Amino acid sequence: MELKQLRYFAAVCRLGSVTRAAETCHIAQPAISVAIQNLESELGVQLFERSHKKVSVTSSGRVFLRRVEDILARTDDAIREMADHRESQRGVIRVGITPMIGAVFFPEIVSRFREEHPLLELNVIEEGALSIGALLDKGELDVGVVVVAEKQPQLEMSPITRSEIYVCLSAEHPLAAQRRIAFPRLADEPFILFSEDTLSRRIILEECARHGISPHIVFSSNQITTIISLVERGVGISFLLEPLVRDHPKIVSRRLAKPLYLEAGMVWNPRRYLSNATRMFIEAIRRYTLDATGAD
Repeated sequence: MELKQLRYFAAVCRLGSVTRAAETCHIAQPAISVAIQNLESELGVQLFERSHKKVSVTSSGRVFLRRVEDILARTDDAIREMADHRESQRGVIRVGITPMIGAVFFPEIVSRFREEHPLLELNVIEEGALSIGALLDKGELDVGVVVVAEKQPQLEMSPITRSEIYVCLSAEHPLAAQRRIAFPRLADEPFILFSEDTLSRRIILEECARHGISPHIVFSSNQITTIISLVERGVGISFLLEPLVRDHPKIVSRRLAKPLYLEAGMVWNPRRYLSNATRMFIEAIRRYTLDATGAD
């Protein structure tokens, strides 16, 4: 049994097609078919049901796939670990950030980290916290800087900061004259929220449920500039961190009578190998957090 056979097998399972797997693996289709047949012969089981148009995984194949995915993940981790030993100060860190955390906290983090580690590259994607958790679980990200609503058992978490959520309205909105706004007064307002994979959206919907409010959501987006623009035009209200709207004169931000908070933290998958570069990034963020809070 060869490692390349396992990679071909996993690719066919993932793509549901020998042709597409061959294209992805950059190998001729007959070669991948022969590799799968040899694997079946060696194992003594049929891994795929074959028809004219597609292949489907058998029950034995599904059992085998779980083992193969673990083997391939461990192999990839081992390769990355050896690469770390070759170039301890170079590398790419794959970071996932949520929209508000990215807009408010991440620019300062990136600036300081780049000054300290100029040879390391940060490859950043912006997604909701739930999507980031899924990518960490699959090993497609190294670390996430996210809103943390609750501890996720499959991930390690290190807190960064705690920030208050403000109600954001157009300057002409009747509630803009209030210093604090009771959440029930928002029952009939059109809401502009982040997308469904964000925990910040979940926090607002849970607060609606506590007050028996059925929210009228008119727009969802992960683009902060779009959300702010719609609030400016009076399309609806939103819930953001105050620094995001501080420089927008057509928007006012008001505290809730009973404050809501976002907990920001770093998360990573403890079952995956953490590169030296990723460990340095995590330790740097912890240090920046201590600097900002003045903790000993």
